[in-house]
Amino acid sequence: MINAEEFILSVVKRATEELYGTSDNIQIQKTRKEFEGDYTVVVFPLLKASRKSPEATATELGEKIVASTPEIKSFNVIKGFLNLAIDSSFWAARFKEIVETENFGMAPASGRTIMIEYSSPNTNKPLHLGHVRNNLLGYSVATILKANGHNVIKVNLVNDRGIHICKSMLAWQLYGGGETPASSGMKGDHLVGKYYVEFDKHYKEQVKELMAEKGLSEDEAKKQAPIMLQAQEMLRKWEAKDPEVYALWETMNGWVYEGFDVTYKAMGVDFDKVYYESQTYLLGKSLVEDGLKKGVFFRKEDNSVWIDLEADGLDQKLLLRGDGTSVYMTQDLGTALSRFEENSLDDMIYVVGNEQNYHFQVLKLVLKKLGYEWSDNIFHLSYGMVELPEGKMKSREGTVVDADDLIADMIGTAREMSDELGKLDGCSEEEAAAICEMVGLGALKYFILKVDPKKTMLFDPRESIDFNGNTGPFIQYTHARIRSILRKAEEAGIDASTYTNATLLPEEVELVKALAEYPAVVRTAGEQFAPSVIAAYAYDLAKQFNGYYHDHSILKEENEAVRSLRLKLAAEVARVIRSAMSLLGINVPERM
Repeated sequence: MINAEEFILSVVKRATEELYGTSDNIQIQKTRKEFEGDYTVVVFPLLKASRKSPEATATELGEKIVASTPEIKSFNVIKGFLNLAIDSSFWAARFKEIVETENFGMAPASGRTIMIEYSSPNTNKPLHLGHVRNNLLGYSVATILKANGHNVIKVNLVNDRGIHICKSMLAWQLYGGGETPASSGMKGDHLVGKYYVEFDKHYKEQVKELMAEKGLSEDEAKKQAPIMLQAQEMLRKWEAKDPEVYALWETMNGWVYEGFDVTYKAMGVDFDKVYYESQTYLLGKSLVEDGLKKGVFFRKEDNSVWIDLEADGLDQKLLLRGDGTSVYMTQDLGTALSRFEENSLDDMIYVVGNEQNYHFQVLKLVLKKLGYEWSDNIFHLSYGMVELPEGKMKSREGTVVDADDLIADMIGTAREMSDELGKLDGCSEEEAAAICEMVGLGALKYFILKVDPKKTMLFDPRESIDFNGNTGPFIQYTHARIRSILRKAEEAGIDASTYTNATLLPEEVELVKALAEYPAVVRTAGEQFAPSVIAAYAYDLAKQFNGYYHDHSILKEENEAVRSLRLKLAAEVARVIRSAMSLLGINVPERM
C-alpha cells in the first residue's frame, strides 16, 4: 500500500532535485489543523541551494509540484513553510487498497524472535489489581509485536520459592486446621493468600510483645520473632529438600496454580511457556563462578560474591550470599543466558513494575561485563503502580483489590449500566451475559491500557464503563452501531460487499486518512511497546466516525453509488476498530 507521507517525500525530493540539484535535508510534517493542506514542507534547509527568500523558494517549489503531480491539487505558503493539499482521488485510491488488503495493518514476517515475560506472580497470594495491569500490558504488547511480524514467545516466571512462600505455608500449618480449597469452598490462591495475611497478623503481635516484654528495638524484635525464625527454618528445610516441607509446598502451590488458571482465563491472557523459580534459582551460580575467574566479581571475607559498579555510577551488588545461596540477581542472570541460548532470541522484554528499575539496570550491566553483547537487547518495560480513589494497596494487610473480585465487579457494573441505558433491550439472557462480560472486561482493559505504562494510574471502575468519552464501551458501541447499519442494509437487500467509486466528501477523506494511518500506528506501538498508542487511535477513529454518521445519512442516502461507498467506508471503519481493539486483548460486540 502507498504511504501518503512517503509519497509526498518522494514528490518533494524529485522537485528539489530538478530545481536545485539537491534532495538532502527534506523535512516533512503533517499540516497543522489551523492551516489548509495535508503535509507541510519546511523550506529553510533549501535556501542555500535556491539562493532565494523562504517565501520565494516555497512558492517556486509549490508551483513545480502542482504542475508535475496530478495527486497534489493545490498549495499555499506561510513564511518558510509550504503546505500541500492532496486531491481526493489519491485518497479514493488508498481506500481501494485498504478494502483489498486482507490483513490490513499487519506487517509481514520480520524474522525476529522476541520473548516477553509478564505476570510473574508469587504463589503466596492471589492476583491483584497491580497484576492485572502487568498481565494486560504484557499480553497486549505481545499481540502488537506479533502484528509487527515478529515471532513472539510469551512466558511467565512464577515466584514459587523463598521466605514469603514459607510464611503462607507455616501459617497454614499453625492455624489452618487442615483447611483445603474443597473444604472451605475458596479458590486455592485465595486460601493461601488468607494465610499470608494470617502470618503477618501473628508476626506483628509477636514483635509488639517482644518490644514490650524484653524492651527490644523494633528491628531486633522483628529478627527475633519466633514465627519469623520458624519461617526461616522452613526455607532452609525446603532448600535441603526435606520430604515433609517439600510435600506441603507442592500441595499448596498446586492449589494456587489452579486458582491462577481460572483468573488468567477470565482475564483473557495466556502464555507459551511457564518457568518456575524453584527450577531456575540455581541457574546463575555457574555464571558467578565464571565472573570470579574473569575477575569481574570479587569475594568478601564472609565468602559472599559481589560486583563493584561504583565506576558506572551505581553501587556494589550482592550476587551470592556467604552461605552459597542465590539472590534474585543470580537467578535472573542464569535465566537470561539460558533463554537467549535456547531460543536464539533477538530481544527479551521484562514487564515489571518501576520499583525494579534499578534491578534491571544492574542485570544488563553485569551481563555486559561478562561479555554478553546481547544484553543490549534486554528491555525493561517498566510500569507505574495502580492506585484507587481511596489510596494505595497493601497485600500484607489484606487491603488489595483482588483480580477475581475486580473482574466480577466490572461485569456486574456493565450489566447495571447497560440495563439503565437500555443497551440490552431485545437481547436474550445468554446474549446479554456475553455482552456484559465483553463490555466489563473491555472497559477494564481499555482504561488500564490507554494510560502510558510509565505513569502511575488511578483506577475508577465506574468511570471506565461510561458509554461516552474515552472508554472501551464507547468504542465497542461504535462497532456495534456500524454492524447494526450493515445488518439493516442486508435485510433491505442492499449489497454492502461491493461499492462504486463516488467522489469523497471532505469528512470521508478524513476518515480514509485515519484508516490509512493504521499500519504506521501499529508500527509505532510496536517500536515503543505502547498499547496506549493503539488505544488513542481506536478512540479517535470511533469518535471521527460518530461525528460523520451524525451529519451524513447512510441507509437513507438515495444516490446508490454514494450509499454503497458509505456502507463500505463504515464496514472498513468497523474492521479496523475490531483489529485495533484485538491488539489490546479486547473483543467487540456485534450488537448492543
